[in-house]
Amino acid sequence: MKTISTAKSHDGVQGVYSHASEACAGDMTFAVFVPPQAKHGPCPVVWYLSGLTCTHQNVMDKGEYRRLAAELGLIIVCPDTSPRGENVPDEKDNWQFGCGAGFYLDATQEPFAKNYRMYSYIAEELPALIAREFPADMKRQAIFGHSMGGHGALTIALKHPDRFKSCSAFAPIVHPMVAGWSKPALEKYLGADETSWRAYDAVALIEGGKSFPEFLVDQGKADTFLDDGLRPWLLDDACKAAGIPLTLRMQEGYDHSYFFISTFMNDHLRWHAERLAK
Repeated sequence: MKTISTAKSHDGVQGVYSHASEACAGDMTFAVFVPPQAKHGPCPVVWYLSGLTCTHQNVMDKGEYRRLAAELGLIIVCPDTSPRGENVPDEKDNWQFGCGAGFYLDATQEPFAKNYRMYSYIAEELPALIAREFPADMKRQAIFGHSMGGHGALTIALKHPDRFKSCSAFAPIVHPMVAGWSKPALEKYLGADETSWRAYDAVALIEGGKSFPEFLVDQGKADTFLDDGLRPWLLDDACKAAGIPLTLRMQEGYDHSYFFISTFMNDHLRWHAERLAK
């Protein structure tokens, strides 16, 4: 692991790091905020997964999480959304696919299968590095994210309910198999057989029997992607049918931006901290 930068913030440390990833076959960059409580022992870990076109930088600059994370004693890990580099296959004119749009899955189709393995990266490789390099209590982990990252958080939590004590999301893509801005990406990464897509779709996973103790979702009513890409009511229907408690808060006047995310960031951090303390 290489340190790109560190800065003191709220008596903790905001760092940016890189490492050679086997899962993604190239260098990956991520951000970690370590709170002041880490001086006295390991702290719980909260994973934040970013959305389409984003990197770790977006939430680091606009998410406004550090003050409360320092108060609550939470390590915040912010990975990138996809592999990047000159040799990584991409569609530069398509913001819904390729670099910046890894969809937190393991691609099986060429030429993407070598690099686009964000599920394995987030679920296995990066946690091992965090456990090794940071004062992290890996027995207390939570996960949340925005949009494509909300999709990633929900699916990863559903597949690892023993690992994560809580999961929440801002404006998640809840049913990417049928959403206009994600279905083409799933086909390019995973092939035409839609049965393989179900492993990376929160609604499909719940319908297939996967479960989680509870979810918190915030969604802006003024989000221009609400009807075509997000459709949180589909997650609500699936959770009700499966008996999974879901707190779905439709927020009047809020859009898809980090103005929305930063407004409700503290609510989510407090919600995770309560569950990580149990």
